[in-house]
Amino acid sequence: MKRRSIRCVAVLLLLAGTGLVFAQDETVVTPVSEAAEGLDLQAVGELFKESEDLESFEKALNDPETGVNNLDLDENGEVDYIRVVEETADDVHVIVLQVPLGEDEFQDVATIEIEKAGDEEYDMQVRGNEDLYGADYYVAPTVVHVRTWPIIARIYRPAYRPYRSPYSWGVYPRWWRPYRPVGVRVYRTRVVKFRPKPVFVVTRTPRVRRVHVVKYKPRRSVRVKRVIVKPGPKRVVKPAPRRR
Repeated sequence: MKRRSIRCVAVLLLLAGTGLVFAQDETVVTPVSEAAEGLDLQAVGELFKESEDLESFEKALNDPETGVNNLDLDENGEVDYIRVVEETADDVHVIVLQVPLGEDEFQDVATIEIEKAGDEEYDMQVRGNEDLYGADYYVAPTVVHVRTWPIIARIYRPAYRPYRSPYSWGVYPRWWRPYRPVGVRVYRTRVVKFRPKPVFVVTRTPRVRRVHVVKYKPRRSVRVKRVIVKPGPKRVVKPAPRRR
């Protein structure tokens, strides 16, 4: 038993040295709001990877049969429609996932950020909005073969025009109807099918370095204020002894 314990410790030390122990990092990058439990960004990355263009990506994102979107930011008992708005500059694309909450009120949920790093090299990440997911919440592909994705070839065509969803508050596609959100446990079992193997991982380290060249400012709504604050251990303060 003693030898087995020594071997286990040795294996853990070896894994730590090679960077294969992720338990601490996972706790750091856990989403900080209840709203973030309604949109799994790893599943979003999978939908993006399999889409032909941003129009089909927006449809797949909001399709109730797909089940990736479970957001109800205004808490009206109906899943919100997520529209896609693209901003570009040089070889950098910022694709905004945005929920209309009123005629002139929006909440950005996440951004998909891509930059061309070479002739056939691209860096890509999904970045959770800080209001919902906390600071430095990224989902990035574990493989570098982003150039083989159909949607990458489409958005980097020479005469490509950035996509902007025609839908907004009260204006939705004919195929879409509001539907009720499911509980967190049901939602997690629903999106697990998008992760048969670790194509995307959650990280605190950004992959795209030149996002700043795109003139993008997040749209925020005051309605999203459901940050989960875990209470720390209670401190018992003993009264100071009286002087005699």
